Amino acid sequence: MPKIIVALFFLFVSAVGWSQVDQEKLEQRKAQIQEEIREKERLLESQNQKQKSVTTIIAQQLEKIKLREKLINTTEKQAKLLKNNMYINQLEINKLNRELTDLKADYAKMIVKSYKSRSEQSRAMFLLSSKNFLQAYKRAQYMKQYANYRRAQGEQIKKKQSELANYNGKLEVQKTEKQKLVEEQQKEREKLEQEKQEQEKLVNSIKKDKKKTIAEIKKKQQESRNIDRQIDKLIRAAIAEANKKTAAANLKANPKTTTAEETKKTETATKIVLTPEAKLVSDNFKANKGKLPWPVEKGTVSLRFGDQPHPLISSLTVHCSGVEITTDKEASARAVYSGTVYSIQRLSPVNMAVMIQHGDFFTVYQNLSSVSVNKGDKVSTKQNIGRVRTNTDTGKTVIKFMISQNTSYQNPASWLFNM
Repeated sequence: MPKIIVALFFLFVSAVGWSQVDQEKLEQRKAQIQEEIREKERLLESQNQKQKSVTTIIAQQLEKIKLREKLINTTEKQAKLLKNNMYINQLEINKLNRELTDLKADYAKMIVKSYKSRSEQSRAMFLLSSKNFLQAYKRAQYMKQYANYRRAQGEQIKKKQSELANYNGKLEVQKTEKQKLVEEQQKEREKLEQEKQEQEKLVNSIKKDKKKTIAEIKKKQQESRNIDRQIDKLIRAAIAEANKKTAAANLKANPKTTTAEETKKTETATKIVLTPEAKLVSDNFKANKGKLPWPVEKGTVSLRFGDQPHPLISSLTVHCSGVEITTDKEASARAVYSGTVYSIQRLSPVNMAVMIQHGDFFTVYQNLSSVSVNKGDKVSTKQNIGRVRTNTDTGKTVIKFMISQNTSYQNPASWLFNM
Protein backbone atom coordinates (compact mmCIF):
# COMPACT_ATOMS: atom_id res chain seq x y z
CA MET A 1 0.00 0.00 0.00
CA PRO A 2 2.78 2.55 0.86
CA LYS A 3 4.42 1.84 -2.54
CA ILE A 4 1.17 2.73 -4.33
CA ILE A 5 0.90 5.99 -2.37
CA VAL A 6 4.51 6.93 -3.22
CA ALA A 7 3.89 6.13 -6.90
CA LEU A 8 0.73 8.27 -6.93
CA PHE A 9 2.60 11.10 -5.23
CA PHE A 10 5.36 11.14 -7.87
CA LEU A 11 2.74 10.89 -10.64
CA PHE A 12 0.98 13.92 -9.17
CA VAL A 13 4.22 15.93 -8.87
CA SER A 14 5.19 15.01 -12.46
CA ALA A 15 1.76 16.00 -13.77
CA VAL A 16 1.93 19.39 -12.06
CA GLY A 17 5.51 19.93 -13.29
CA TRP A 18 4.73 19.00 -16.90
CA SER A 19 1.54 21.09 -16.92
CA GLN A 20 3.57 24.10 -15.82
CA VAL A 21 6.02 23.53 -18.69
CA ASP A 22 3.11 23.10 -21.13
CA GLN A 23 1.52 26.34 -19.91
CA GLU A 24 4.78 28.22 -20.49
CA LYS A 25 5.14 26.75 -24.00
CA LEU A 26 1.54 27.68 -24.87
CA GLU A 27 2.07 31.20 -23.52
CA GLN A 28 5.18 31.58 -25.70
CA ARG A 29 3.33 30.22 -28.75
CA LYS A 30 0.43 32.61 -28.08
CA ALA A 31 2.80 35.58 -27.87
CA GLN A 32 4.39 34.51 -31.17
CA ILE A 33 1.00 34.24 -32.91
CA GLN A 34 -0.08 37.64 -31.53
CA GLU A 35 3.11 39.21 -32.94
CA GLU A 36 2.41 37.55 -36.33
CA ILE A 37 -1.15 38.96 -36.28
CA ARG A 38 0.19 42.46 -35.51
CA GLU A 39 2.60 42.09 -38.44
CA LYS A 40 -0.28 41.13 -40.74
CA GLU A 41 -2.25 44.15 -39.54
CA ARG A 42 0.71 46.41 -40.35
CA LEU A 43 0.97 44.85 -43.83
CA LEU A 44 -2.76 45.31 -44.43
CA GLU A 45 -2.65 48.92 -43.30
CA SER A 46 0.31 49.56 -45.61
CA GLN A 47 -1.51 47.78 -48.44
CA ASN A 48 -4.68 49.82 -47.99
CA GLN A 49 -2.65 53.05 -47.99
CA LYS A 50 -1.01 52.08 -51.28
CA GLN A 51 -4.41 51.08 -52.72
CA LYS A 52 -3.00 47.98 -54.44
CA SER A 53 -4.94 45.02 -55.87
CA VAL A 54 -7.90 43.63 -53.93
CA THR A 55 -6.61 40.08 -54.44
CA THR A 56 -3.42 40.91 -52.50
CA ILE A 57 -5.41 42.42 -49.63
CA ILE A 58 -7.67 39.34 -49.56
CA ALA A 59 -4.67 37.00 -49.43
CA GLN A 60 -3.14 38.96 -46.54
CA GLN A 61 -6.49 39.12 -44.75
CA LEU A 62 -6.86 35.34 -45.13
CA GLU A 63 -3.44 34.79 -43.55
CA LYS A 64 -4.51 36.95 -40.61
CA ILE A 65 -7.74 34.96 -40.21
CA LYS A 66 -5.75 31.71 -40.09
CA LEU A 67 -3.46 33.18 -37.45
CA ARG A 68 -6.47 34.37 -35.44
CA GLU A 69 -7.91 30.84 -35.53
CA LYS A 70 -4.54 29.46 -34.33
CA LEU A 71 -4.55 31.99 -31.49
CA ILE A 72 -8.05 30.91 -30.40
CA ASN A 73 -7.01 27.26 -30.57
CA THR A 74 -3.91 27.97 -28.43
CA THR A 75 -6.02 29.87 -25.88
CA GLU A 76 -8.45 26.92 -25.74
CA LYS A 77 -5.53 24.57 -25.01
CA GLN A 78 -4.37 26.91 -22.25
CA ALA A 79 -7.84 27.02 -20.71
CA LYS A 80 -8.14 23.22 -20.85
CA LEU A 81 -4.73 22.75 -19.24
CA LEU A 82 -5.61 25.28 -16.55
CA LYS A 83 -8.90 23.49 -15.89
CA ASN A 84 -6.98 20.21 -15.38
CA ASN A 85 -4.58 21.96 -12.98
CA MET A 86 -7.50 23.43 -11.04
CA TYR A 87 -9.08 19.98 -10.78
CA ILE A 88 -5.82 18.50 -9.44
CA ASN A 89 -5.48 21.35 -6.93
CA GLN A 90 -9.10 20.93 -5.81
CA LEU A 91 -8.49 17.22 -5.19
CA GLU A 92 -5.45 18.13 -3.08
CA ILE A 93 -7.51 20.70 -1.14
CA ASN A 94 -10.21 18.09 -0.43
CA LYS A 95 -7.54 15.63 0.72
CA LEU A 96 -5.88 18.22 2.99
CA ASN A 97 -9.26 19.19 4.47
CA ARG A 98 -9.96 15.53 5.34
CA GLU A 99 -6.51 15.06 6.87
CA LEU A 100 -6.82 18.31 8.82
CA THR A 101 -10.22 17.28 10.19
CA ASP A 102 -8.83 13.92 11.33
CA LEU A 103 -5.77 15.56 12.89
CA LYS A 104 -7.86 18.13 14.76
CA ALA A 105 -10.23 15.44 16.05
CA ASP A 106 -7.30 13.29 17.21
CA TYR A 107 -5.63 16.31 18.79
CA ALA A 108 -8.83 17.29 20.59
CA LYS A 109 -9.10 13.81 22.14
CA MET A 110 -5.51 14.03 23.22
CA ILE A 111 -6.07 17.45 24.83
CA VAL A 112 -9.12 16.17 26.73
CA LYS A 113 -7.14 13.16 27.93
CA SER A 114 -4.24 15.40 28.96
CA TYR A 115 -6.62 17.72 30.78
CA LYS A 116 -8.03 14.85 32.82
CA SER A 117 -4.55 13.74 33.84
CA ARG A 118 -3.06 17.20 34.12
CA SER A 119 -2.25 16.96 37.83
CA GLU A 120 1.48 16.70 38.62
CA GLN A 121 0.49 14.50 41.56
CA SER A 122 -1.27 11.97 39.32
CA ARG A 123 1.80 11.84 37.07
CA ALA A 124 4.06 11.30 40.04
CA MET A 125 1.70 8.61 41.39
CA PHE A 126 1.74 6.96 37.95
CA LEU A 127 5.52 6.68 38.20
CA LEU A 128 5.64 5.77 41.95
CA SER A 129 3.06 3.03 41.57
CA SER A 130 5.46 1.11 39.33
CA LYS A 131 6.29 -2.40 40.52
CA ASN A 132 10.01 -1.98 39.76
CA PHE A 133 12.57 0.43 38.34
CA LEU A 134 12.26 -0.94 34.77
CA GLN A 135 8.51 -0.33 34.76
CA ALA A 136 9.03 3.16 36.16
CA TYR A 137 11.59 3.90 33.43
CA LYS A 138 9.21 2.64 30.71
CA ARG A 139 6.38 4.80 32.14
CA ALA A 140 8.66 7.87 32.18
CA GLN A 141 9.63 7.19 28.56
CA TYR A 142 5.97 6.77 27.61
CA MET A 143 5.09 10.14 29.19
CA LYS A 144 7.97 11.77 27.31
CA GLN A 145 6.94 10.19 24.00
CA TYR A 146 3.34 11.18 24.61
CA ALA A 147 4.38 14.82 25.13
CA ASN A 148 6.53 14.71 21.97
CA TYR A 149 3.67 13.15 19.98
CA ARG A 150 1.32 15.85 21.20
CA ARG A 151 3.79 18.55 20.13
CA ALA A 152 4.33 16.83 16.73
CA GLN A 153 0.56 16.67 16.19
CA GLY A 154 0.27 20.39 16.80
CA GLU A 155 3.10 21.09 14.33
CA GLN A 156 1.53 18.79 11.75
CA ILE A 157 -1.78 20.64 12.05
CA LYS A 158 0.04 23.96 11.47
CA LYS A 159 1.82 22.48 8.43
CA LYS A 160 -1.42 21.13 6.92
CA GLN A 161 -3.11 24.50 7.50
CA SER A 162 -0.22 26.24 5.72
CA GLU A 163 -0.41 23.77 2.76
CA LEU A 164 -4.17 24.25 2.58
CA ALA A 165 -3.81 28.04 2.49
CA ASN A 166 -1.18 27.69 -0.24
CA TYR A 167 -3.40 25.48 -2.43
CA ASN A 168 -6.40 27.75 -1.86
CA GLY A 169 -4.24 30.68 -2.98
CA LYS A 170 -3.15 28.79 -6.10
CA LEU A 171 -6.75 27.94 -6.91
CA GLU A 172 -7.83 31.57 -6.61
CA VAL A 173 -5.01 32.67 -8.96
CA GLN A 174 -5.97 29.94 -11.45
CA LYS A 175 -9.64 30.97 -11.32
CA THR A 176 -8.60 34.55 -12.15
CA GLU A 177 -6.37 33.31 -15.01
CA LYS A 178 -9.14 31.14 -16.39
CA GLN A 179 -11.58 34.05 -16.34
CA LYS A 180 -9.00 36.18 -18.16
CA LEU A 181 -8.51 33.45 -20.80
CA VAL A 182 -12.28 33.13 -21.31
CA GLU A 183 -12.56 36.90 -21.83
CA GLU A 184 -9.58 36.88 -24.24
CA GLN A 185 -11.13 34.02 -26.17
CA GLN A 186 -14.44 35.85 -26.49
CA LYS A 187 -12.71 39.00 -27.79
CA GLU A 188 -10.69 36.98 -30.31
CA ARG A 189 -13.83 35.22 -31.56
CA GLU A 190 -15.53 38.61 -32.06
CA LYS A 191 -12.48 39.91 -33.99
CA LEU A 192 -12.40 36.70 -36.06
CA GLU A 193 -16.07 37.07 -36.97
CA GLN A 194 -15.52 40.69 -37.97
CA GLU A 195 -12.50 39.77 -40.12
CA LYS A 196 -14.46 36.99 -41.84
CA GLN A 197 -17.23 39.44 -42.68
CA GLU A 198 -14.68 41.89 -44.13
CA GLN A 199 -13.13 39.03 -46.10
CA GLU A 200 -16.52 38.04 -47.50
CA LYS A 201 -17.13 41.61 -48.68
CA LEU A 202 -13.76 41.69 -50.43
CA VAL A 203 -14.33 38.29 -52.08
CA ASN A 204 -17.73 39.44 -53.33
CA SER A 205 -16.12 42.57 -54.76
CA ILE A 206 -13.83 40.55 -57.06
CA LYS A 207 -16.49 38.10 -58.23
CA LYS A 208 -17.63 40.75 -60.69
CA ASP A 209 -14.24 40.54 -62.40
CA LYS A 210 -13.64 36.81 -61.97
CA LYS A 211 -12.17 36.17 -65.43
CA LYS A 212 -9.45 38.77 -64.96
CA THR A 213 -8.61 37.38 -61.50
CA ILE A 214 -8.37 33.80 -62.79
CA ALA A 215 -6.12 34.94 -65.65
CA GLU A 216 -3.86 36.76 -63.18
CA ILE A 217 -3.61 33.70 -60.91
CA LYS A 218 -2.89 31.34 -63.83
CA LYS A 219 -0.17 33.67 -65.09
CA LYS A 220 1.55 33.62 -61.69
CA GLN A 221 1.25 29.83 -61.49
CA GLN A 222 2.83 29.48 -64.95
CA GLU A 223 5.73 31.72 -63.86
CA SER A 224 6.15 29.55 -60.77
CA ARG A 225 6.19 26.34 -62.85
CA ASN A 226 8.82 27.84 -65.21
CA ILE A 227 11.04 28.64 -62.22
CA ASP A 228 10.51 25.12 -60.82
CA ARG A 229 11.74 23.69 -64.14
CA GLN A 230 14.87 25.85 -63.93
CA ILE A 231 15.51 24.60 -60.37
CA ASP A 232 14.93 21.01 -61.51
CA LYS A 233 17.50 21.42 -64.30
CA LEU A 234 20.03 22.79 -61.80
CA ILE A 235 19.53 19.80 -59.49
CA ARG A 236 19.91 17.32 -62.37
CA ALA A 237 23.07 19.15 -63.47
CA ALA A 238 24.41 18.90 -59.90
CA ILE A 239 23.68 15.14 -59.84
CA ALA A 240 25.42 14.63 -63.20
CA GLU A 241 28.43 16.70 -62.11
CA ALA A 242 28.79 14.86 -58.78
CA ASN A 243 28.49 11.44 -60.42
CA LYS A 244 31.00 12.34 -63.12
CA LYS A 245 33.53 13.25 -60.42
CA THR A 246 32.76 10.01 -58.52
CA ALA A 247 33.19 7.90 -61.68
CA ALA A 248 36.52 9.60 -62.45
CA ALA A 249 37.70 9.06 -58.86
CA ASN A 250 36.69 5.36 -58.98
CA LEU A 251 38.52 4.89 -62.29
CA LYS A 252 41.64 6.58 -60.95
CA ALA A 253 41.61 4.55 -57.72
CA ASN A 254 40.85 1.20 -59.41
CA PRO A 255 41.83 1.46 -63.10
CA LYS A 256 42.05 -2.29 -63.54
CA THR A 257 38.78 -3.32 -61.84
CA THR A 258 36.51 -0.43 -62.90
CA THR A 259 34.86 -1.18 -66.26
CA ALA A 260 33.62 1.32 -68.82
CA GLU A 261 30.08 0.07 -68.18
CA GLU A 262 30.36 0.77 -64.45
CA THR A 263 31.72 4.25 -65.16
CA LYS A 264 28.84 5.00 -67.53
CA LYS A 265 26.28 3.72 -64.98
CA THR A 266 27.68 6.04 -62.34
CA GLU A 267 27.72 9.04 -64.66
CA THR A 268 24.12 8.57 -65.88
CA ALA A 269 22.54 7.70 -62.51
CA THR A 270 19.46 9.79 -61.57
CA LYS A 271 20.65 9.93 -57.97
CA ILE A 272 23.98 11.07 -56.59
CA VAL A 273 26.31 8.12 -56.06
CA LEU A 274 27.60 9.14 -52.65
CA THR A 275 31.24 8.91 -51.69
CA PRO A 276 31.88 8.01 -48.00
CA GLU A 277 32.47 11.72 -47.24
CA ALA A 278 29.30 12.84 -49.05
CA LYS A 279 27.29 10.09 -47.35
CA LEU A 280 28.39 11.40 -43.96
CA VAL A 281 27.22 14.93 -44.91
CA SER A 282 23.91 13.54 -46.18
CA ASP A 283 23.35 11.43 -43.04
CA ASN A 284 24.09 14.40 -40.78
CA PHE A 285 21.58 16.53 -42.68
CA LYS A 286 18.95 13.76 -42.47
CA ALA A 287 19.57 13.35 -38.71
CA ASN A 288 18.45 16.96 -38.20
CA LYS A 289 15.02 16.43 -39.77
CA GLY A 290 12.44 18.42 -37.80
CA LYS A 291 15.19 20.44 -36.07
CA LEU A 292 16.43 22.74 -38.85
CA PRO A 293 16.07 26.51 -38.29
CA TRP A 294 13.86 28.62 -40.57
CA PRO A 295 15.49 30.22 -43.66
CA VAL A 296 14.61 33.63 -42.14
CA GLU A 297 14.84 34.75 -38.53
CA LYS A 298 11.09 35.28 -38.23
CA GLY A 299 8.01 35.15 -40.43
CA THR A 300 4.70 33.45 -41.15
CA VAL A 301 3.88 30.69 -43.63
CA SER A 302 1.82 32.20 -46.44
CA LEU A 303 1.77 29.16 -48.77
CA ARG A 304 2.38 25.54 -47.78
CA PHE A 305 3.85 22.64 -49.73
CA GLY A 306 1.85 20.67 -52.31
CA ASP A 307 -1.51 21.11 -54.04
CA GLN A 308 -4.18 23.21 -52.35
CA PRO A 309 -7.32 25.07 -53.42
CA HIS A 310 -6.81 28.75 -54.15
CA PRO A 311 -8.04 30.87 -51.20
CA LEU A 312 -10.19 33.06 -53.46
CA ILE A 313 -11.31 30.76 -56.29
CA SER A 314 -11.96 27.23 -55.02
CA SER A 315 -12.16 25.82 -58.57
CA LEU A 316 -8.45 26.61 -59.03
CA THR A 317 -5.67 24.44 -57.55
CA VAL A 318 -2.44 26.04 -56.48
CA HIS A 319 0.80 24.02 -56.41
CA CYS A 320 3.83 24.92 -54.31
CA SER A 321 7.03 22.88 -54.59
CA GLY A 322 8.33 24.32 -51.34
CA VAL A 323 7.01 26.72 -48.75
CA GLU A 324 6.51 30.49 -48.96
CA ILE A 325 7.28 32.52 -45.83
CA THR A 326 6.29 36.17 -45.44
CA THR A 327 8.90 38.04 -43.43
CA ASP A 328 10.03 41.57 -42.51
CA LYS A 329 11.20 44.08 -45.08
CA GLU A 330 15.01 43.96 -45.60
CA ALA A 331 15.09 40.49 -43.95
CA SER A 332 18.15 38.29 -44.51
CA ALA A 333 17.94 34.77 -45.91
CA ARG A 334 20.05 32.25 -44.00
CA ALA A 335 21.30 28.72 -44.61
CA VAL A 336 19.30 26.12 -42.68
CA TYR A 337 22.31 23.79 -42.47
CA SER A 338 26.01 23.73 -43.30
CA GLY A 339 26.85 22.83 -46.90
CA THR A 340 28.40 24.01 -50.15
CA VAL A 341 26.93 26.68 -52.43
CA TYR A 342 26.37 24.79 -55.69
CA SER A 343 24.73 27.54 -57.73
CA ILE A 344 23.58 31.16 -57.74
CA GLN A 345 20.93 31.88 -60.38
CA ARG A 346 18.91 34.84 -61.59
CA LEU A 347 15.56 33.17 -62.24
CA SER A 348 13.92 36.39 -63.45
CA PRO A 349 14.97 40.05 -63.72
CA VAL A 350 14.11 40.53 -60.02
CA ASN A 351 14.36 37.01 -58.57
CA MET A 352 17.70 35.54 -57.51
CA ALA A 353 18.16 32.07 -55.99
CA VAL A 354 20.87 30.28 -54.03
CA MET A 355 21.16 26.47 -54.10
CA ILE A 356 23.18 24.76 -51.34
CA GLN A 357 24.22 21.11 -51.50
CA HIS A 358 24.29 18.82 -48.45
CA GLY A 359 25.41 15.40 -49.76
CA ASP A 360 22.47 14.25 -51.93
CA PHE A 361 20.17 16.90 -50.39
CA PHE A 362 19.66 20.40 -51.81
CA THR A 363 18.14 23.49 -50.19
CA VAL A 364 16.98 26.33 -52.46
CA TYR A 365 16.34 29.93 -51.38
CA GLN A 366 14.31 31.90 -53.94
CA ASN A 367 13.14 35.50 -54.33
CA LEU A 368 16.34 37.19 -53.17
CA SER A 369 17.17 40.75 -54.21
CA SER A 370 20.88 40.31 -53.48
CA VAL A 371 23.28 37.47 -52.62
CA SER A 372 26.22 37.56 -50.17
CA VAL A 373 27.88 34.20 -51.04
CA ASN A 374 29.66 32.77 -54.08
CA LYS A 375 29.53 29.44 -55.87
CA GLY A 376 31.72 26.89 -54.09
CA ASP A 377 31.58 28.67 -50.72
CA LYS A 378 31.27 26.54 -47.58
CA VAL A 379 28.42 27.92 -45.49
CA SER A 380 27.43 27.24 -41.89
CA THR A 381 24.01 26.91 -40.23
CA LYS A 382 22.18 30.28 -39.97
CA GLN A 383 24.82 32.04 -42.10
CA ASN A 384 23.49 35.05 -44.01
CA ILE A 385 23.37 34.19 -47.74
CA GLY A 386 21.40 37.16 -49.14
CA ARG A 387 18.51 39.57 -48.74
CA VAL A 388 14.85 38.69 -49.35
CA ARG A 389 13.16 40.78 -52.04
CA THR A 390 10.16 42.99 -51.28
CA ASN A 391 7.53 42.99 -54.06
CA THR A 392 6.96 46.61 -55.12
CA ASP A 393 3.35 45.89 -56.17
CA THR A 394 2.18 44.02 -53.09
CA GLY A 395 4.55 45.37 -50.45
CA LYS A 396 5.16 41.79 -49.29
CA THR A 397 8.58 40.32 -48.49
CA VAL A 398 8.38 36.60 -49.26
CA ILE A 399 11.04 33.90 -49.47
CA LYS A 400 10.33 30.62 -51.23
CA PHE A 401 12.26 27.78 -49.63
CA MET A 402 12.64 24.28 -51.09
CA ILE A 403 14.26 21.01 -49.98
CA SER A 404 14.94 18.06 -52.25
CA GLN A 405 16.76 14.75 -51.99
CA ASN A 406 18.15 14.36 -55.50
CA THR A 407 15.09 15.29 -57.64
CA SER A 408 12.50 14.28 -55.01
CA TYR A 409 11.02 17.41 -53.43
CA GLN A 410 10.36 17.25 -49.67
CA ASN A 411 7.76 19.00 -47.53
CA PRO A 412 9.78 21.66 -45.63
CA ALA A 413 7.26 21.52 -42.76
CA SER A 414 8.62 18.10 -41.76
CA TRP A 415 12.20 19.42 -41.73
CA LEU A 416 11.97 22.86 -40.13
CA PHE A 417 11.60 23.28 -36.38
CA ASN A 418 8.15 24.29 -35.09
CA MET A 419 6.53 24.76 -38.51
